[in-house]
Amino acid sequence: MNQGIKLELRAREELFINLEPLQRGGVVPAESRKVALSYIDGYSTCDYCLGTLHILKKPPICDFLTEVADFLGMDNAIITHGCREAKFAIMHAITKPGQAMVMDENRHYTSYVAAERAGLKTYEVPSTGYPEFKVNPEEYVSAIEKARKENGELPALVLLTHVDWTYGNLVDAERVGKICQEYGVPFLLNTAYSSGRMPINGKQLLADFITCSGHKSWAAGAGVVGILALRDEWKDKVFKPSQRYKVKPIEILGCSARGTSALVLMSSFPYVKERVKHWDEELEKARWFSGQMESLGDIRQLGDKPHNHDLIRFETPVFNRIAQKHKRRGYFLYEELLKRSIVGIKVGKTKSFDLSTYGLTREQLGYVIDSFRDVINKLS
Repeated sequence: MNQGIKLELRAREELFINLEPLQRGGVVPAESRKVALSYIDGYSTCDYCLGTLHILKKPPICDFLTEVADFLGMDNAIITHGCREAKFAIMHAITKPGQAMVMDENRHYTSYVAAERAGLKTYEVPSTGYPEFKVNPEEYVSAIEKARKENGELPALVLLTHVDWTYGNLVDAERVGKICQEYGVPFLLNTAYSSGRMPINGKQLLADFITCSGHKSWAAGAGVVGILALRDEWKDKVFKPSQRYKVKPIEILGCSARGTSALVLMSSFPYVKERVKHWDEELEKARWFSGQMESLGDIRQLGDKPHNHDLIRFETPVFNRIAQKHKRRGYFLYEELLKRSIVGIKVGKTKSFDLSTYGLTREQLGYVIDSFRDVINKLS
């Protein structure tokens, strides 16, 4: 008899210190885990369907979206299947194939793929390269001018990755927003690693659109879910309904997350609103941790210094030298950390790796530092 595929139950957060940047901001609080179980069956948001997800009053999704828009300093918000879907929805709604778009070199690959899918010509704002990889807001002027010169018109959209996924660099979004205002070009701020972790006010940052990642930064790791928030002047274009199905927004194909994902996002929202108030504490821990790592010797933090985010990339020659002689080669570090109940550093990474300190205590981070030190002393 076919017994089916056997899956181990996941207990990563319960049994290990998890340093994975993709997951630290998405760790789901206990109450939200209960909600996830109760809404696990089918289209569980549709028990009292009014025709489309964003107007539902039971569960109160419409009220939640009003609060989210206010939390982000914007006028309107809608749930999407993820941050990438939110970015594509904006591009598809306000641009035409063949038009130009400007984005930063540190952008997530999905920003480029979304633009490619929308048929846009992309122009990238370069970073400063090794070792800081900074994006200078003033370079957006050059990219906009280059796009205008080569296409005979201004780019249709500008995108900034508020905090990039590789180095954790925080860019001055307000300055980029000011440049976009001066040119009259709409400004999309991708906050996949910022909103939900730290305070964000879209209007203060002069953004026309904000995209958010539920599983990366809104304590909604139970499912793939995102948020698209925008100013009133873009509502009719981006939230445009189908001609035939009048309550169904075209860009999200009518409704997006129709079950557990949406409800976990909602359930975690009070927790998220409270934790962003403590961003200064998270930043202080991250900077302390970075300094402690560098004190171990032959380890260098890449990106901004002083660092302005919990996502941190380290260059680690000390571990790479060990890997050259160790019988397990690049696997040794992952395995040594696993013995010490630490996960999140990808298998095979010894030349460099990234991690996140978000939501971990000083005691936990101290244990991580001691563990790295122990590995160096044991194997160097």
